[in-house]
Amino acid sequence: MSFRPLGLDARILQAVTEAGYTEPTPIQTAAIPPILAGHDLIGIAQTGTGKTAAFTLPILTKLAALPPNPRRGTKLLVVAPTRELAVQIEENVRAYAKHLALTVATVFGGVGEHAQIRALRAGTDIIIACPGRLIDLMGQRCADFSQLKFLVLDEADRMLDMGFLPSIRRIVSQLPKQRQTLLFSATLSKEIESLTHEFQHHPKTIQIGRRANPAETVTQFVYEVPKHLKTALLLHLLRDPQMDMVLVFSRMKHAADRLARQLEHAGVRCATLHSNRSQNQRLRALKDFKDGAVRVLVATDIAARGIDVDGISHVVNYDFPMHVEDYIHRIGRTGRANQIGDAISFVTNEDHGELRALERFIGRGIVRKKAEGFSYSQSVPQGHPSESEERFPRAQHPNRPRRPQRPNRPQHPGQSRPAGPSHHSHGANRKPHSHSSTGGQSQQGGQRSAGGNARGQSQPVSGNREGGNERHFPSTAPRSGGFRRRFGRR
Repeated sequence: MSFRPLGLDARILQAVTEAGYTEPTPIQTAAIPPILAGHDLIGIAQTGTGKTAAFTLPILTKLAALPPNPRRGTKLLVVAPTRELAVQIEENVRAYAKHLALTVATVFGGVGEHAQIRALRAGTDIIIACPGRLIDLMGQRCADFSQLKFLVLDEADRMLDMGFLPSIRRIVSQLPKQRQTLLFSATLSKEIESLTHEFQHHPKTIQIGRRANPAETVTQFVYEVPKHLKTALLLHLLRDPQMDMVLVFSRMKHAADRLARQLEHAGVRCATLHSNRSQNQRLRALKDFKDGAVRVLVATDIAARGIDVDGISHVVNYDFPMHVEDYIHRIGRTGRANQIGDAISFVTNEDHGELRALERFIGRGIVRKKAEGFSYSQSVPQGHPSESEERFPRAQHPNRPRRPQRPNRPQHPGQSRPAGPSHHSHGANRKPHSHSSTGGQSQQGGQRSAGGNARGQSQPVSGNREGGNERHFPSTAPRSGGFRRRFGRR
């Protein structure tokens, strides 16, 4: 079946043909007619089956048929959870609307807002936005959605999982009641479906394939491996020249950066993509990956909902995902548009519970494999981070002191530890002086005297104590006599 019987505008059909598409996918065949008929819709389909075109093509057809209106205003608002997905939708919309006189703009964080404010105030026809920045600009009264006809919530389940439900409610509350609302996602739980009644009117539900089932064109494998050998196993697998475009998923941002450095050190060109990267860095990483300038893209789950790169040969779950939905979206980055791809998962002893839950969810087991020529009995590589260091970054380690402890200076033979600071003597040979402070405070004062910190001593002092930290973190211990003379009357 071709696109022509679906009732799309001739100019859009021309753009689709120029984009290289000859026949619609099942979700497109099922969703386009009810959207053209004006129904609200819930579309559920596997990742990589063309959901973006399923709502873009019919809405563009309806926008092209609208009579001219001298009052400009945004007609279509698409809300997506991540910047990468927003950019991907924008690229598709521009490709399909290239022969229409429609304006398109994106609104998301990580970049300057001035161009986005101008686009909203100018009444751009199509706005593709992330909830956070859109709420900010709507709060500044930059947006006018009085002319809005269509609202699309793409990857709706992900937005709700990320805690965007209050933001979405605020956005929807400021939109016209008379509109057509569409929700599309690869996964949509029954609990989340019940919330869609807040945003839609008698929606039709279209489900292609099993709910949240991985695409059939993706071959899945599991490699059981000790945690300390995961990087070595990945480098071993990357010797295969067929792994020419590899997307590697890490659970944490600092771990993604560390893995990328290890791969670069081994001679593998790679880039990283996670939320700590600026928008320009993220766009550059995607562009280098698409253009083949880098062979491996190391990413966190932020990329699982927005990467639309043709030709990804392998997806590697370096860290096994904790949730089934994240697994579905990760491996859906390969095997897109009926192409074949491989999904490889590294499983440690800690991951067997998540693996069993995944197999129960998809209704079948995943093939276990052993890498040929790889030694699974290797010792921990030198410099490999310990398990606790992987779980706790250096600044957050629960058992690591915030600042090195200052060692006690050794006492000279025959020299007793002073009980407290002297107010009238100077030099290292101070006599003990009775003090009314607590024992711990007197001991601290004694350390300062015994250490030679009084005036006139040439012995260097510790930068931790005298280099400025004491001004920012004042101590309750008694100060020297000079300190009291200078500041005691304040």
